[in-house]
Amino acid sequence: MAVKKNLRKINAGKVKIFKIANRRGYAGLCLNNLTEGNTTYQVYQRMEKAVKRRGYELPQITADKSKRLIVSKI
Repeated sequence: MAVKKNLRKINAGKVKIFKIANRRGYAGLCLNNLTEGNTTYQVYQRMEKAVKRRGYELPQITADKSKRLIVSKI
């Protein structure tokens, strides 16, 4: 039987999503994880999985709210 991990909660503001230059799509950075996707929501969903592997948990958000995480500069 697998042991359930105790995940630490972090807020969605830690995720920085930006448009990839000279490419189609977006990328996201959070806790030294980099994910890519065609939409901001897809980037966020992939980031949830990536940080979960490191013992953190991101809250569920809607596609509209994922657009608010876009930053112009990192």
